[in-house]
Amino acid sequence: MQLVWFKRDLRLHDHAVLTKASKRGSILPLYIFEPTLWQQPDMSYRHYLFLKQSLDDLSQTLNNLGHKLVIKVGDAVDILNDIKECHPIEALWSHQETWNGWTFERDKAVKRWCYSNNIPWHEPAQNGVIRCLNNRNGWSAHWYRHMIQPILQAPESLEIIETHSHSIPCHTKLGLEKDGITKIQLGGRREGLKLLNSFLYERGENYTKEMSSPLSAFQSCSRLSAHLAFGTLSMREVFQACEKRNNEIQQRPSIHKGRWPSAMRSFSGRLHWHCHFIQKLEDEPSLEFKNMHPSYDGLREDDFNEAYFEAWKQGKTGYPLVDACMRALTATGWLNFRMRAMVMSFASYHLWLHWRKPALHLAKLFTDYEPGIHYSQVQMQSGTTGMNAIRIYNPIKQAFDQDPEGLFIRQWIPELQEMDQAYIHMPWQAVSQMNGYPMPIADEKTARKAAADKLYSLRKNNNTHKGIADKIIKKHASRKVKKRKMAVKKQSNDAQGELPL
Repeated sequence: MQLVWFKRDLRLHDHAVLTKASKRGSILPLYIFEPTLWQQPDMSYRHYLFLKQSLDDLSQTLNNLGHKLVIKVGDAVDILNDIKECHPIEALWSHQETWNGWTFERDKAVKRWCYSNNIPWHEPAQNGVIRCLNNRNGWSAHWYRHMIQPILQAPESLEIIETHSHSIPCHTKLGLEKDGITKIQLGGRREGLKLLNSFLYERGENYTKEMSSPLSAFQSCSRLSAHLAFGTLSMREVFQACEKRNNEIQQRPSIHKGRWPSAMRSFSGRLHWHCHFIQKLEDEPSLEFKNMHPSYDGLREDDFNEAYFEAWKQGKTGYPLVDACMRALTATGWLNFRMRAMVMSFASYHLWLHWRKPALHLAKLFTDYEPGIHYSQVQMQSGTTGMNAIRIYNPIKQAFDQDPEGLFIRQWIPELQEMDQAYIHMPWQAVSQMNGYPMPIADEKTARKAAADKLYSLRKNNNTHKGIADKIIKKHASRKVKKRKMAVKKQSNDAQGELPL
């Protein structure tokens, strides 16, 4: 029997594990629901909802083939032992996974179990991330070669071994509390395909222009990031769908192309950056817990202000765009990239909070939480990578630029709905109209300058900083790519990537 372990690849289409394992004989399609994983500080109710919907969709797809998805609840090694007692396992199959620290340790335990039981564990790659990579030379070319490989079609029939399945525990039994989400993004492959199609043929024309503003991004961005994170769609099929759409557009007369060519170039580039950032965590798992550059160790740890942290979490910092973004994120589970960067930058620089606790809070809020992207970006916006320019977002300027009329602010901050237009971005100038909205908890200019001075001083006066930074660049930085047919557009700075898609 071939034991097919679904992890974050909840689909049958373009599924290398299923395709290869089914050619070896009968399979047992397994999803292991691990309660201990859901007790980790980066997991939340909204993740649970999206997963459950995605599993229901996958199960229904298997039912259409006359089979069922086997769900087991418990520790992975214990589950594997139980299955082995009932069915001889010829091999274990699962896609390579680069996820949080808990799953990394879990996979180490599974590897030891496979070795002690003389069971081979096959782990094909499912995206452009490379395991055991020595350096980044040639990485982009490898990514591109993987993306243009033929898409594997879902099997029309399977030889499946049936066994008893468990019910997924209720969220309350897992200790998952309802977390304020009111606009739930639906999981499952069918929903992902709808989003992909509507983005490529209807919603996406203004993607390049509208992805930075929270006013337009909720509609103009693809919203596929959660589906890529849970694997209801494969990166390769999304990339090829984008290329197909781009080729169709190029066949049009120039007058009928509109803004679509720019949108497709921008989106294709973001798909490339998606795997680029996950590769960083694959190469250095400690990024989830430690500063990428050790010179920043101790910089913020002793000054953590819990009152600031709570105000930031609740959207009560006194800076309207920051607070509107945090409240919108809490309610919807999604935020566009520029606003994600701004709220993290504000926490790290203006409030001088160490990135770890804000990162965990955001991880719980992002339905599309992808640790490789998340922690790389969090550290970038906190200035601890050592290889990126220090980039401190001014929340007032961002408000004027991205929400000039204050429409997004008024939508998410009811206290300011009646605020005079002249003061919507700086309501403290009209105290009588604030309606209970708080005064700023820190002076923007003073806090920004203090943070910049500390970081620039550390870089300038630390004799070992540059040497370590050079090694980080060699290990993690992107490489320039020669022009090639259908090449993915190169961005000049990691921070420009529209990673939430």
